[in-house]
Amino acid sequence: MKSWLALRPALTGCASVVVLLAPVVSFAAQTAQEERAKKEAQIPTCTKKYGALAVVEPEKQWWVQYGLGSPEALIKVFVSKSGCFTLVDRGKGMAAAKAERELAASGELRGRSNVGKGQVKAADYVLVPDLISQNKDAGGNKIGGMLGGFLPGVAGAVLGGISIKKKTADVVLTVTDVRSSEQVALSEGHSTKTDLGWGAGGGLFAGGAFAAGGATGYADTEIGQVVTLAYLQAYTDLIQKFSELPDSASAANAQQSVTMAKPGRMYVSASPTSKVVRTLDPGMMLYPTGEKQDMMWEVEDELGNKGWVSSVLFQLAK
Repeated sequence: MKSWLALRPALTGCASVVVLLAPVVSFAAQTAQEERAKKEAQIPTCTKKYGALAVVEPEKQWWVQYGLGSPEALIKVFVSKSGCFTLVDRGKGMAAAKAERELAASGELRGRSNVGKGQVKAADYVLVPDLISQNKDAGGNKIGGMLGGFLPGVAGAVLGGISIKKKTADVVLTVTDVRSSEQVALSEGHSTKTDLGWGAGGGLFAGGAFAAGGATGYADTEIGQVVTLAYLQAYTDLIQKFSELPDSASAANAQQSVTMAKPGRMYVSASPTSKVVRTLDPGMMLYPTGEKQDMMWEVEDELGNKGWVSSVLFQLAK
């Protein structure tokens, strides 16, 4: 009995410590929730443009089952508000522009309309927004099973998709360099129903910008908001990856090839009086290095010979 009484103060002290720690843990959890609530979902902005970007929709129209607009329209809103790219239209706007150009070519437009060839801005990159999924069941509560088990280049990442029941979305943005066809960036985004307070807190869904841009259903439906936040996360990560890429996609790629239009010669230097490297026949393919002196261009042929050729003798390869 004495032994128990002697230990009683020590045990009482331990109990006090446990009682005191519980409120501290609870307070820490509340603080984390408050910090989360203070954060705002914002579209990232850039002080410079990373090039011209075309956004195209994926092949599988999974969004139709949710009453949503194409994710192409949603990403275009992000691009327009971020100022990170020059947005070029390769969809309905491009189709309408081609029709207008056909009118110009047929002589139907007024004189001096200034519509003709050589005016369309080239896209540096093509971006495709899609779902990522490893689910075999493409119906019911899961969408995107037809997209395959694993995405190339994601190093075995387990992929999700969209779950109506759980209100979750896993999406991916892939960017391809138009000139090289190289996939230069891939970013994933994940969101759940619990993230919606974060989006609303930042006013992301206010103002009707999504609907005005053709991204219907993304601001006024729960599943649409979840998908929006997933794409926003992916787009934010994508912008970070672009900050590590060359400033000029055009300059970073090899020059467009040319073909000889007339017979000529390749010289050792930029002077036609210098030593001849070889003769060139019409139709031969050459690859400019980017070096120029007046009318003379430095080029390489398909055999690895390098030299200078007059630019009046060749044309862009078709």
